[in-house]
Amino acid sequence: MSSNTVKPALYKAGSTPDPEHSMTQAPKATRRETLKLAGAGLAAASMAEAAPAASNSPSTLTFPEVDRTLTDTHHVAEGFKAQVLLRWGDPLFGDAPAFDPLAQTADAQKKQFGYDCDFIGFMPLPKGSRSSTSGLLCVNHELARSKLMFPGTPKQLDPNRNKEMADIEMASQGHTVIEVALRDGTWEVNRNSKYNRRVSGFDTVIELTGPVAGHARVKTKDDPTGRKVIGTFANCAGGETPWGTVLIGEENIEHHFGGDPRGTSEEANHAAMGLTENVYYNWNKYYPRFDMSVEPHEPNRFGWMVEIDPYDPTSTPKKRTALGRFKHEGAGFAFAPDKRVVVYSGDDEVFQFIYRYVSRNPWKPGDDKNNRALLDDGTLYVAQFDAKGAITWLPLVWGEGALTPANGFNDQGDVLIETRRAAKLLGATPMDRPEEIVPNPVTGTVFVSLTKNSKRKDTDFANPRAKNKFGQIHELLPPGHDQGKPDHAALRFQSRPFILAGNPADPDSGAQYHADLSTRGWFTNPDNMTFDAQGRIWLSTDGGTDFGYADGLWAADVTGPGRALSRAFFTGPRGSELTGPCFTPNGASLFCSVQHPADDDGSTFDTPSTRWPDFDPALPPRPSVVVITRSDGSLIS
Repeated sequence: MSSNTVKPALYKAGSTPDPEHSMTQAPKATRRETLKLAGAGLAAASMAEAAPAASNSPSTLTFPEVDRTLTDTHHVAEGFKAQVLLRWGDPLFGDAPAFDPLAQTADAQKKQFGYDCDFIGFMPLPKGSRSSTSGLLCVNHELARSKLMFPGTPKQLDPNRNKEMADIEMASQGHTVIEVALRDGTWEVNRNSKYNRRVSGFDTVIELTGPVAGHARVKTKDDPTGRKVIGTFANCAGGETPWGTVLIGEENIEHHFGGDPRGTSEEANHAAMGLTENVYYNWNKYYPRFDMSVEPHEPNRFGWMVEIDPYDPTSTPKKRTALGRFKHEGAGFAFAPDKRVVVYSGDDEVFQFIYRYVSRNPWKPGDDKNNRALLDDGTLYVAQFDAKGAITWLPLVWGEGALTPANGFNDQGDVLIETRRAAKLLGATPMDRPEEIVPNPVTGTVFVSLTKNSKRKDTDFANPRAKNKFGQIHELLPPGHDQGKPDHAALRFQSRPFILAGNPADPDSGAQYHADLSTRGWFTNPDNMTFDAQGRIWLSTDGGTDFGYADGLWAADVTGPGRALSRAFFTGPRGSELTGPCFTPNGASLFCSVQHPADDDGSTFDTPSTRWPDFDPALPPRPSVVVITRSDGSLIS
């Protein structure tokens, strides 16, 4: 492929461009842009500093870059408009109450758009079509930030938080499914759609499936069968399955459980997942199942990938335990040559690992009974890198290697409940906080965003910088990818860096990009990713505020002369994080989540650093989904 042969110049921190550096060594750049306000009563706005793409640029992207910003609103590239489509508290049903921030209830929140929107999946209507003008928007709700949600709450663990606030926090997390349609250039929400649904952390019944279903370590007083869980929360990224469902990842579950796990049967297991007495919420005060000293098995029922059928609002969501238990960021789908399903996922914490699941049986188009069982019967693997970037996929199978009773693993359920410990015993490579892992549908390679790891001392091929504050993007190369026949089920891969993030003008950063990078193009802390129809990467960031600018969206070619030449497309309001970028099938609309606006030091519900997106003194800042289109309706590029 061209990615193996083209040799663009490489821009290293503190150095001049090196035109002899090959693509296998050259990492890639950032992308950030200014967003135009439209909808929700906001006037259209674009950055005056927006620079048009140079006519001689090697990049295939044509949008003018936006400037680096840190303001109370968002900014998009000139020639584009950004519509605020869904805000925290917006009614999702015809009988849902209007949002009243001073009179919130859990019952109301269960019928309203949740907090901290993250992953977005666009599922076309009708099912199985390639429609880009009508579909179901599937959106995760990751966390509840009390100081920005409730008046008179100066900090997250304020002593005045009561049971009703705890219930609202539970109801605000989980997932939303809502029908949307494009009419006359504007996206609209259908609040009377039969498909609309809220899956919450409060009362949604979810089924455990796979090897852990019914296991002794997931049985509780409330569920002696070990097969039914109430709720899902900490839902970060996700993925769309080939059979028309979505997977959503349960990530930072440690925030949600209180009590002292010491002296319980799960003490070491909970410590490995970061569960301690130091809690972010006080749910354990009102619900014993969230107290680890009372119900030590309850946390084992979280930290999974959850499958939801958006086309059937009566269906029971399922926690697919064969995919392992850890802090899931997302789910990247691919096929093996024989059509077995492969799912990539990262464990979003420093020194954790990269995983891959391979189903036992192949996908069969239209055979829902077969396809719905693919995520319950297969093998989970973890990645081990050598000094030259070769990857060996190590199977996490009970009875093999160190995964035996001698090490406390008595069955496959134990291996999956303690996936982290099992992976470490096998010798998996600790990574710099693996977030999204997404196969590129055009190149057949797999891109991994590694957000940062300031605690790293020892370096290696995939994690080349000590005290890494900036993060990087790494590319995994399955055999056959250069012939257009990637074998995602192979036991051996190669890999190469794509971008080492950071400011290349800082010689201490170790950043590496394409030599033609603009001052707007570099970024830090890559997070969520998606690819357009041309195979170009679009990525969001999480941590720009630490470096004095707002997080946003960047894009870059991954092959050809413009490989790793990242360009800035969108920036969010202060205190926010950009997540969940998602294109419609035709590439003309790009959805993204603006998460936790105004989440700055000292910023609260009463005195926020911004009141985005409404800018109404009676309303707090509201996490929202934004949809970006060209002003003329043509494809985003």
